[in-house]
Amino acid sequence: MEILIKVLQLILSLSILVILHEFGHFAFAKLFKTRVEKFYLFFNPGFSLFKLKKGETEYGVGWLPLGGYVKISGMIDESMDREQMKKPPQPYEFRAKPAWQRLLIMVGGVLVNLILAIIIYGAVLFVWGEKYLPTEEVNKNGVMVDSIAESVGFRDGDKIVSVDGKKVEKFNNVFQEIILNRPSYVTVERGQQKEVVHIPDSVFPKLLNNPGFLQPRVPPVIGRFPEDSPAKNAGLEVGDKIVAVNGKKIDFHDQLEQTLKEFRGQETEVIVDREGEEKKFNVGISDEGYLGFYLGLTLEDVYNLHTIKYGLFESIPAGINKGVETIGSYIKQLGLIFSPDTGAYKEVGSFITIGKIFPGQWDWHAFWNLTALLSIILGIINVLPIPALDGGHVMFLTYEVITGRKPSDKFLEYAQIVGMLIILSIFVYAIGNDIVRHLF
Repeated sequence: MEILIKVLQLILSLSILVILHEFGHFAFAKLFKTRVEKFYLFFNPGFSLFKLKKGETEYGVGWLPLGGYVKISGMIDESMDREQMKKPPQPYEFRAKPAWQRLLIMVGGVLVNLILAIIIYGAVLFVWGEKYLPTEEVNKNGVMVDSIAESVGFRDGDKIVSVDGKKVEKFNNVFQEIILNRPSYVTVERGQQKEVVHIPDSVFPKLLNNPGFLQPRVPPVIGRFPEDSPAKNAGLEVGDKIVAVNGKKIDFHDQLEQTLKEFRGQETEVIVDREGEEKKFNVGISDEGYLGFYLGLTLEDVYNLHTIKYGLFESIPAGINKGVETIGSYIKQLGLIFSPDTGAYKEVGSFITIGKIFPGQWDWHAFWNLTALLSIILGIINVLPIPALDGGHVMFLTYEVITGRKPSDKFLEYAQIVGMLIILSIFVYAIGNDIVRHLF
């Protein structure tokens, strides 16, 4: 059922974004009296699920859910309509319009995507406000770190003071600040002293592929058990809070993990708090040093999240700010993908990866936040200077506007083919990444 809900959210989100993206092209085309022959949600090779002719435009829904398109008369696009291009240009055709009008028609989809994201963010902030975990709240207990963060110099219980000398108010932004801005150091409070953790460039690829390298500390409360669990076999139950192992007091999950390593493959005493009463169990620790359970507390159970409420007029500039920040952040992330040394290209995914980010239960708050993010991603990806994408057309039109020289139709046709092959290759690579990452 969770998978079905994720798929439905993904389809609805992409349908909204594709329709509005294509409407951006459609609206500018109509504004400049350019004929639009087709307006489709999804692609329709061979046949359409639905179509309706109204005026000069055929509106329809295709069967292949990989995007959508508008077919504009006199334009070299994915339809590769060579016959039309052999005929003399007509006044209503794309190729007959001034370069500046053709440029606006091509950027119309991207403009709509970026404006839509800002509108959605503003609406989300107005309806739900903004909830976040303050870094100061996390610093009450400090962070727990994984082996990669530990190798850099972080320690369990460290309190994040600043990143490159800059205080980070929202804890969720700490990862973003470290990965996207590549700081040379992070200042932490350890015990009663401040320590400087230097981050070498060589470790960034490892941190990028492991977003959980710094996490807020939480008590070890049992949420559920895997099938073969030493803890469950010994009598521990869901809701139990582990307070001691072999007489050593345990407050946080990272302390439990460190302590269990000392008793790998052995049987030891584990004390739990069960509804205010302490109970003792002899538990056989696995050879890997695990009790065998999943944590049962959320961050909201442990920390006080901060919520900012926005009025109608306050939500407008707040939505703009969040939209601009997200655009900047995604551009930096895209830069990581095109930097081979980061290894970020290994994380490129297809619709499988996108679908997995949606929650397993229908949540309108999460849905609209993710739709706004996907709108920005769709807009920025489309403006990349790759032939067959909007950005490829914009690149050639910009050249024409600056030089006054228009590339030949034959050149544009070949460029379109090359661009489609590039996009197909990227898509196959993304699918391959998903198959390796999620199915094996």
